[in-house]
Amino acid sequence: MKTYLITGGAGFIGTNFVYYLLKKYQDICIVNVDALTYAGNLENLRALRGDPRHRFVRADICDTEAMESLFQKYDVQYVVNFAAESHVDRSIADPSIFVKTNVEGTVNLLNLAKKYWTIGEDIYREGVKYLQVSTDEVYGSLGETGYFTEETPLCPHSPYSASKTAADCFVKAYGDTYRFPVNITRCSNNYGPYQFPEKLIPLMITHALQHKKLPIYGDGMNVRDWLYVEDHCKAIDMVLTNGSVGEIYNVGGHNERPNLFIVQEILQYLHTHADAQIGEDLIEYVADRKGHDRRYGIDPAKIKEELGWYPETKFEDGIRRTMQWYLDHPDWMERIADGSYRGLTAL
Repeated sequence: MKTYLITGGAGFIGTNFVYYLLKKYQDICIVNVDALTYAGNLENLRALRGDPRHRFVRADICDTEAMESLFQKYDVQYVVNFAAESHVDRSIADPSIFVKTNVEGTVNLLNLAKKYWTIGEDIYREGVKYLQVSTDEVYGSLGETGYFTEETPLCPHSPYSASKTAADCFVKAYGDTYRFPVNITRCSNNYGPYQFPEKLIPLMITHALQHKKLPIYGDGMNVRDWLYVEDHCKAIDMVLTNGSVGEIYNVGGHNERPNLFIVQEILQYLHTHADAQIGEDLIEYVADRKGHDRRYGIDPAKIKEELGWYPETKFEDGIRRTMQWYLDHPDWMERIADGSYRGLTAL
């Protein structure tokens, strides 16, 4: 039985990864650690109540004592670190929180995994691996052409992306210095179920359904590469089990869209399937974000060639599936909106 220590597993991508693993594998144990801050909540994990393969622990990855107790209690083979402060606007308002969680928390996990997996100098137990889930934002911004590859120089432009860059550098340094078994994955913008409504797609959906204005930065033509979250989960699983130790893998959807296009797509769908009064008059252009990267685009050739991964979900299918999920889960939307999920502390 493989034991996974998944941090940030009550957040958006972490939640989807937990469900992905439990659906794919029967003989596993998942130790799911989350501090349950604003973006991580047990509302996402209600369906796992009673599943003996899943154990939830409320803890902060910066808490050495709490995290070490898990390595002592469980025979952990895989650490998958999703835990991160990830909202760019919040990082601009208070960068220090991002340094604490994203950098110090990562180093804490690396130190503990190294301590409990070491069997000799720079020799580790067979089959163990630490995987850092990162972002394409560490590369900075692209022009109108070209793509990020694993060789693209790191050039973060926000406190958030700077903290993720620093964390990546520590992970790579542990691999280079101690020959520690690590991988880093860098993904493009994810979308899908369970995403906290501060990110573009769920924010626009919730605002539109409430007939609130939909704020769009600048001219709305900032371009992002959109990746359906289940495709991302599949990629992480493949890197974890078959990725070459020490390697970095970019995970992109080949679905570049301007933000304005995304918002228009949402409005059109909701107009047809939810409320005919919803229209583009709700769009409101606001002052651009500081240091706002113009375009992201990922070249996933390496992970495709080495591991056979490719994005299976067409954007047109994924975005409709996502919007319908939110429409089909009004109770989830309501509890997130009023903060009632915060009362949940255990499954």
